[in-house]
Amino acid sequence: QVQLVESGGGLVQAGGSLRLSCAASGRTFSSYAMGWFRQAPGKEREFVAVISWSGANTAYADSVKGRFTISRDHAKNTVYLQMNSLKPEDTAVYYCAASSRSRATTVYDYAYWGQGTQVTVSS
Repeated sequence: QVQLVESGGGLVQAGGSLRLSCAASGRTFSSYAMGWFRQAPGKEREFVAVISWSGANTAYADSVKGRFTISRDHAKNTVYLQMNSLKPEDTAVYYCAASSRSRATTVYDYAYWGQGTQVTVSS
């Protein structure tokens, strides 16, 4: 089992920045790929970014490429999502998740999920 707890969400103006954190506990954190997803009201949960177990490989949704950066700190068992140049359409609940697959980009690839953190971007 892996337990995941997100933090860092909040209200920010368009063009601003936020950094989300996801603290992991339980089974070996370093053996999992870690992803971020988001879900806006009335919409399906969508992929945002993923980082491989080693941290050497990352992938992003086209909608956030160039603005968001995913990273991980094995010593702290934490994965981060740095979000810059935020837009109102980035408003959603953001979830981190853990996957045993190397490049997991769909919700079906992930076995463990956090409870989510709200990000609201005002125009």
